[in-house]
Amino acid sequence: MSGMHRPVLLDQVLDALKIKSDGLYIDGTFGRGGHAAAILERLGARGQLLAFDKDPYALEFAADRFRGETRLMMRHGSFGNLGTVVSELGWRGKVDGVLLDLGVSSPQLDNAVRGFSFLNEGPLDMRMNPQAGVSASEWLAGASERDIADVLWRYGEERYSRRIARSIVATRDESPVTTTSRLARLIADAVPGRDFKKHPATRSFQAIRIFINRELEDLQSVLPQAVEALAPGGRLAVISFHSLEDRIVKRFIRDQHRGPQLPPDLPVLPAVYRPGLRPVGKQIRADRGEVQNNPRARSAVLRVAERLV
Repeated sequence: MSGMHRPVLLDQVLDALKIKSDGLYIDGTFGRGGHAAAILERLGARGQLLAFDKDPYALEFAADRFRGETRLMMRHGSFGNLGTVVSELGWRGKVDGVLLDLGVSSPQLDNAVRGFSFLNEGPLDMRMNPQAGVSASEWLAGASERDIADVLWRYGEERYSRRIARSIVATRDESPVTTTSRLARLIADAVPGRDFKKHPATRSFQAIRIFINRELEDLQSVLPQAVEALAPGGRLAVISFHSLEDRIVKRFIRDQHRGPQLPPDLPVLPAVYRPGLRPVGKQIRADRGEVQNNPRARSAVLRVAERLV
């Protein structure tokens, strides 16, 4: 781990996954390989780690940083394809641990060219895979005012979504909104008052990024695939960074444990449902020391569950 950025909640993740030297593990969000490197340090010669990332730059980094590491298998693409790859490898029902570290990575935020942060001047892109899909600026150029407002509210819970959307549409009619700084200023001017604890563009940038990259759809897709991949006793560990993600994870684990929440008068026998997961402890947050060293850890929430059947 020397010379590498220390990932969020590293020790807690390693404790949660209970790494076996000959185990099979999946890192659904490789990033810059911080969690992956720590898992590999604990794996023996027979252990294997499968890692996914949408970002082609993450794969380039992995090819350089982990050159010659035969226990690591990289896949370019969304972790939404986890089930397909697991089946191809013959790993279904055999995996000892799955880690999902959600959201955008620190290198993506810090690289102005990627367009994720309103703190850095750059092109308004926001794609985790810049080789595919529509950029944020392209979407804003063609979306209706209603669609923009709906995205800001649904994915960012932005209370001034309609006012911001109206301003974006009025501004783009004069000239396209193509840079992070221009969008940030536009949002700041549209939002009344000022919360000095949070930049007024925070929620809107989050919402647009989540929408452009289909982050919540991918999360909802991968969770049941992860359960199918796990062996009995295998662990699922998910790090969320905002309430929308955490809500999905929390409800999924609850439903896998208790069964789906059905109307009380529905004629379904409880004995028919067999729990798939059990929660392991309560949610875990970074301690004060970690937050001081890495302020982005402040909003991180780790939830852990174990496969039962």
